[in-house]
Order: sequence, then C-alpha cells, then structure tokens
Amino acid sequence: MTHAPVASDLVASLRPLLTAEALAEAPGSGADPGDLEQAVWLRLLERLDAQDPPHDPQGWLRRAVRAEARRTRRTARRETPLRREPADDGDRDPERLALAAARRRALRDAVRRLPGRCPRLMEALLSPRDPTYREIAGELGISQGSLGPERSRCLGCLRRLLAPEVAAR
Repeated sequence: MTHAPVASDLVASLRPLLTAEALAEAPGSGADPGDLEQAVWLRLLERLDAQDPPHDPQGWLRRAVRAEARRTRRTARRETPLRREPADDGDRDPERLALAAARRRALRDAVRRLPGRCPRLMEALLSPRDPTYREIAGELGISQGSLGPERSRCLGCLRRLLAPEVAAR
C-alpha cells in the first residue's frame, strides 16, 4: 500500500479526537467507547484502502462516530433476549435430575479452575438471568467486541479441562 506513511500520520493525529468523541457518544448509544473507536478505525481503513481519504478528517471522524453510535442504538432496540422454553414434565424423573445436577456441579467446578478472567466470563454466560453481551461486557469491564474471542478461548480451556472427565465416563 502506498498510503502507509499517510495512514500512520492520520491515525496519530486523529487518535485523541476519536477517543474524546467516542467517550462523549458512548453513554447515549449504550456502546463501549472502545467498540466505537474500533468501528471508526475500520471505516477509515476501508476508505484509505479504496484510495478515498477524507478531505476533512476531523469532520469525517465526528460524523463517523455519530453514525456508529446511531447504528449501535438501532441494533440495541432490535435485540431481544433469548427466551427459554419451559422444561418438559418428563424431566422430573429423580435419576435424570440427579444426573443433571452432577453435570452442573462438574461444569461449575471446571469453570472455577479456568485461568485469568475466564471464570467470571463463563459464570456470566451461564447465569440464569441470561445477560446480553453488552451487560456482560459492562460487568467485566471489557469491550463488547472482545467477548467473542475471549469466550472462544475460555471454552477451549474448558473443553481441555473436561475432556479427561468426559472420557472417564
């Protein structure tokens, strides 16, 4: 790419403004400021790749942050929590209930042995109140965009922890 030096200069000059704009727009949109920043950086890179740099970078950046905040608000209005179906009455068999309780205990024990912030993340994901990614990100103090990769890493660790227990059965 021929625009690499221009891009790095543009990024360096816009970083403080983007941080300030994202911090200002995030509360009204319900978005994480880091997520807004990432989305705007991506839009800027797409423009630079298309050889279409903004003529007024500061004005473009302000408009882009507001557009991302609006998109986040629209998405949040359309999101609905997952509704769980009531359990089948056939699941009241004492043996099935005991086995299900043992599986839940094994899972909770394995979750507690996970490294780093995985135990807190997995507990939030397994919570009976079924929080949204936005709520979980707020509880853990991380960006919403980081939850997916973090969840995948934690699930991989959990699989490795549970593999010997599953194989023993």
